[in-house]
Amino acid sequence: MHETHTPEQHQAMDAAFQPWYEKLFEGLLWNTRFFVLLAVVFSMIGGIALFVVASVDIWHVASSVFTYYFGEHHVADFHAALVSDLIGAIDLYLMAIVMFIFGFGLYELFISQIDIAKKSTASKILEIHSLDELKDKLAKVILMVLIVSFFKRVLHTDYSGALEMLEFSGSILALSLGLYFMHKGGNH
Repeated sequence: MHETHTPEQHQAMDAAFQPWYEKLFEGLLWNTRFFVLLAVVFSMIGGIALFVVASVDIWHVASSVFTYYFGEHHVADFHAALVSDLIGAIDLYLMAIVMFIFGFGLYELFISQIDIAKKSTASKILEIHSLDELKDKLAKVILMVLIVSFFKRVLHTDYSGALEMLEFSGSILALSLGLYFMHKGGNH
């Protein structure tokens, strides 16, 4: 009578006959994945730093609004500067989110699933199951950063003719089409 083995049993039998140096090398090779923790930790530190900087920028905007309306000091083009500063802060917040998604994604892909996140009823946006999913999430947020940066630059541009206004309109149309096609196949 012929005995059949499961794939797990075959792996266990193969591992029993594996030379010690091969086991040692494979163990070292597998454990090099922990170097990813450097990227995870510094992504989190970078994200936190960006959140702090953006929040301080918002605080300065709020204090300048108070000074503008209740103080004696009035600045020319205050509203344009205010909008520009707010868009800059949004840009920093979005970059912080990129850093967080990148850090969480690397951790879940290379180290371990985050158990506390599995138990949480909070948003599942930081759950990453594959490298393609990580790239897709990062691409979407980075595209939003580019759009916000584009509009920040547009605020400081003086339009002198119809051709420049047409180019501006075309740029907005291209960004809108890009967003449409990016979200067309997604689950929203």
